[in-house]
Amino acid sequence: MEKINIIGGGLAGSEAALYLAEKGHQINLYEMRPKKQTGAHTTGDFAEFVCSNSLGSVSTTSASGLLKKEIEILGSTLIKEAHAHSVPSGNSLSIDRFGFSGVITEKIQNHKNINVINEEMTEIPKDGITLVASGPLTSPAFCAHIRETFGEEHFNFFDAIAPIVKKESINFEKAFFGARWDKGDADFINCPLSREEYENFYNILINAEKIELKDFEKEAAKKAKFFEGCMPIEQMAKRGVDTLRFGPMKPVGLFDRRLFKGPEDEAKYKKQQFYAVVQLRQDDKEANLYNLVGFQTNLKWGEQKRLIQSIPGLENSEITRYGVMHANTFINSPKILNKHLQTISNPNLFFAGQITGVEGYTESIATGLLAAINISRHVENKPLIQLEPVSMLGALVDYITFDGHKNFQPVNSNWGIIKEMEMPRHIRKNKEEKNTLYSNRAIEYIQNLKNVL
Repeated sequence: MEKINIIGGGLAGSEAALYLAEKGHQINLYEMRPKKQTGAHTTGDFAEFVCSNSLGSVSTTSASGLLKKEIEILGSTLIKEAHAHSVPSGNSLSIDRFGFSGVITEKIQNHKNINVINEEMTEIPKDGITLVASGPLTSPAFCAHIRETFGEEHFNFFDAIAPIVKKESINFEKAFFGARWDKGDADFINCPLSREEYENFYNILINAEKIELKDFEKEAAKKAKFFEGCMPIEQMAKRGVDTLRFGPMKPVGLFDRRLFKGPEDEAKYKKQQFYAVVQLRQDDKEANLYNLVGFQTNLKWGEQKRLIQSIPGLENSEITRYGVMHANTFINSPKILNKHLQTISNPNLFFAGQITGVEGYTESIATGLLAAINISRHVENKPLIQLEPVSMLGALVDYITFDGHKNFQPVNSNWGIIKEMEMPRHIRKNKEEKNTLYSNRAIEYIQNLKNVL
């Protein structure tokens, strides 16, 4: 059987490799790490999470939750292992990142049908079928080759990573566990700030020094687009002094129950309002590490320490990973790909993951799985799968391959891209009921698809 080349061992490439290997296909999996790192990765493991450790909501009435359910039905290995390595985070699927990537690495390295090659690829192989899943941190040399191959300029935006602190170093005389509006389990650590404390924090932030960008990032910065979901906190703060209080530091619905001892204090409790709150989310299985939610940053490490330790409860926090920022690269998918994630110019070449312009962990896994399904069918001379936009994955692929974009930019799964359906007006006005109808339609569609694959 003809070997299949997969370039990139991130989430998309790992998902694709395991799917195809289980189908009996022989895989050459190329990954340049650990010989050559990206500037954001810290290990040589496959499917490493480099930013947040959360894949978002598990509720199928959320766009992210529905996408996870769809690929779970289609047989995603990575989503299965994410559940197996989950850590408490309310209604979200967050993982022990090291346990997760460790088991995926073991599966890949021990699979009889996968040949791991730790080399940097600078060209797309001329022979065989190839999946490019090199990610948003594709090496400059390979980027140049892709640009030359397709004659299309790349677009660049900047991504950033949030710091992580040790739980044992958090001062719980000031910090407290709680969930917004007390819904679900109290899985988040909350650090409330008074107005004076917030203004001090803000002044440190806007006057802090940033890390010097690398040469290739400086060039990209000239036309940089910040993706809202990963915007550095210092960039967000430039929009105004209160921007953070209505964003990642929003205090609404967060209360410290320890301040109230009995039913007689309930009314006072409900009126409690902090000026701002920093939330931390569990980052490992043992609950030793917590990341600062929404605190992606490119400040110098000394400045990050000063900023973080200005937060009440984190005065003596031990920082185990500092935030970093890096340039992300993606292809002009509407001009390059069809709805099978296959290149228009070469039927033996496919793309998946964030290099296609999808943004997010689940989205990367999902496109890796769809590309693998179609590669398997391509090898077996079966018709390729084109998903309808009634499913979240179908809508995502439909969006990134829509040739009517005037300014194509990365996209997460969201309800705005899914195909609309007729429904009574009173349901359309009820977000939960409306999303339930969309979700049920998508799940039924994917289940029917699974039955014929």
